[in-house]
Amino acid sequence: MSLRDLYAQYNDRVQFLVIYIREAHPMDGWNFGRDHGIYDPKTIEERRKLAGECEVAMQHSIRTYVDEMDDAVMIAYAAWPERLYLVGEDGRVVYAGGRGPGGFKPAELRLAIDATLAG
Repeated sequence: MSLRDLYAQYNDRVQFLVIYIREAHPMDGWNFGRDHGIYDPKTIEERRKLAGECEVAMQHSIRTYVDEMDDAVMIAYAAWPERLYLVGEDGRVVYAGGRGPGGFKPAELRLAIDATLAG
């Protein structure tokens, strides 16, 4: 089960958003020696550009938003390097997945979506 699968199954009943936060493995940071040519953005314009490239590369059709340079969303949701959340209609967090990559489990999110939709 992937995020793309979840979106395909539930996008008519659940609003999906991707929030692009701080780059997880930039060349000028914690990159495990990989030469992928991605550097940690220094401006919001650079971050937006990378977010757009990521949105295209992921091909999941989910709208991507960009966290500001102060990383307010990333900090508030303890989202680095990646994390899945389900927020109910009342604004409360219904499901908070573990930190990725190990805690990035779309199948768990699916169970939370099903339970939420069932009421």
